Amino acid sequence: MSNKFNIQKLVYTGLLAALAGVLMSLEFSIPFFPPFYKIDFSDMPSVIALFTLGPLPALFVEISKLLIKLFTVGTNSMYVGEVSNLLGALVFIIPMWLMYKKSDKSVKSIVILLFVNVIIRTAWMCFCNAFITLPMYAAAMGLSVDDVVVMVSSVNPFIKNLPTFIILATIPFNLIKLGLVYTLSYVLYNRLKVAVPGFRTMNNTARA
Repeated sequence: MSNKFNIQKLVYTGLLAALAGVLMSLEFSIPFFPPFYKIDFSDMPSVIALFTLGPLPALFVEISKLLIKLFTVGTNSMYVGEVSNLLGALVFIIPMWLMYKKSDKSVKSIVILLFVNVIIRTAWMCFCNAFITLPMYAAAMGLSVDDVVVMVSSVNPFIKNLPTFIILATIPFNLIKLGLVYTLSYVLYNRLKVAVPGFRTMNNTARA
């Protein structure tokens, strides 16, 4: 049973990683947000991996999707977007797993955990954008942070400086993206528990 479970775990982890890589390549922009803010649904496989397989497979899915995207599509943000994505994934995986282990694993608990993680991850991305990724992006382009803010002001004229960038771009973008991703992930997670053979077994094992 143990060997069968390990094989199933490896197979499902590989499938989820491949799916995440494909989904990350299908990113798209939305109006009134900076061009380097793109929505994709590549976090869905890692959410499912976390709840069913555990934190290490979820991290493997996150790293794999970045490598798949870099090898197949490349980067359009001088690797800054990929760094930001990986940092955000770590902030998702670690707190979520710690809270999930202590919860009763009920539907209500999972919904609450996802909602709380949206807040945590959005707050982290505000800090990350202001002090890590936005300065990196500006340095990679040979510009100052203020120059980058001015550049994205053409998309949203209300963005005048770094604080307004965080308030009008970073916060709403992450709330929209994470809200969509987590909602769809939860719906798919519940369907997989019923439809995929062995899925429920792995889910129960991952809870231990």
